[in-house]
Amino acid sequence: SRRRHTRYGTVTGVQTCALPISEEMRDVDLNDKRLNERMRDILDQLGGRPTSSIPAACGGYTEMMAAYRFFDNPKVGFEEVLRPHVEATGRRIAQQPVVILAQDTTEVDLTRPKQQVNGAGPMDGDKRRGVFLHPLMGFTPDGTPLGTVSAKVWARVDESPTPKSERDSKRKQTPIEEKESVRWLEMLYEARLQAERFPETQFVLVADSESDIYEVLQEAQREPQKLQWIVRACQNRAVQNDEETAEKHIREQLLQQKVLFTQTIKVRGRDAKVGCETRGRKQPRQSRTAEVAVRAKSVTLRAPRRPDRKLKDITVNVIIVTEIDPPDGDTPIEWILLTNLPIQTVEQVRTAIQYYCTRWMIEVFFRTLKSGCRVEERRFETLERFLPCLATYLIVTWRTLFVCRLGREFPDISCEAVFEPAEWKSVYHVVRKTPPQIGRAHV
Repeated sequence: SRRRHTRYGTVTGVQTCALPISEEMRDVDLNDKRLNERMRDILDQLGGRPTSSIPAACGGYTEMMAAYRFFDNPKVGFEEVLRPHVEATGRRIAQQPVVILAQDTTEVDLTRPKQQVNGAGPMDGDKRRGVFLHPLMGFTPDGTPLGTVSAKVWARVDESPTPKSERDSKRKQTPIEEKESVRWLEMLYEARLQAERFPETQFVLVADSESDIYEVLQEAQREPQKLQWIVRACQNRAVQNDEETAEKHIREQLLQQKVLFTQTIKVRGRDAKVGCETRGRKQPRQSRTAEVAVRAKSVTLRAPRRPDRKLKDITVNVIIVTEIDPPDGDTPIEWILLTNLPIQTVEQVRTAIQYYCTRWMIEVFFRTLKSGCRVEERRFETLERFLPCLATYLIVTWRTLFVCRLGREFPDISCEAVFEPAEWKSVYHVVRKTPPQIGRAHV
């Protein structure tokens, strides 16, 4: 039955709710009851077999054609499909005392060997075609995914090649509101709306170094500061001098501070994506155990010049994490985190670092979307048909991660926290070749 009731419970202090498709799609409204029902059916089919192709997941020609007609319907778009999930995410957020809002951008590569997807744009010159996806995701501090709060997707427009010097000059003269970078501001506004909508929940917006844009930092510091935030710095910004040191940049001032504590961490190795990469944070490194030192300080950033506006100096808290005695020839570990979270005590600094580390879960989400749900392999002739499918797989990916997280963190939790009795009993019967025994079922 699709008419199910929400069930709430508490597992070792963490509130969870049942995740039947009908509950997640409770607010679906495509201006057609048949489309609403079809949306539930498709989500159920694709969610049941996320790695399979759409024909295989649907299980038959009739259902397959119904799914493709659904994605081709003019009433069905990216935002329309995602909206009920966003509402369900809000209900989960309302249960949490602290929510980490992580935002990041990923490429969705739709390059095809012969006929390209109509509407897809260039990604790196003329070699690859696709779209860019920038979601704002909610997580608990321990990394449990709560769902998508907002998402932006766009394709670049084909342009004639121009010299790099001309592109750089144009970029510097263009206001942020006319750049792709405005997405970081837009998600900041959305995160602020969430903080106003759920005043009982503490929200911390986290973003990687690509969001180290002065306009974003200045807007984040605007009063009243109902939203807390952390941004990893990618620039060694100029700062005002203080009485303690004559150093004029963030990194040098922070390294003059005393070490608050040291910690041993595990570092996962990586390979450079391109041979010409020069940025330190993109360099290859070995997997190893590293000891890092942590320092913190409040600094006042000197505003850069902009041709279209006058920016103001702002005061932010900064945490720097540096590796002690890195291996010869390897890139040392170093994070510089800008934040408005308090840093007066060692425990506050540890908490801020922990919150930033939760940001890695959005990278896990992207990997699951592409490698697990194989969204880039879905075959559509036009971008308009692909985007509703992409929104559907955003929901499927979240539900997959949520179930995996529950199974890993709470192995004794009843599977009825996620599935209806009719769902888990049928699977049990197929796998075990016997009717389920009376007792507590587990994920």
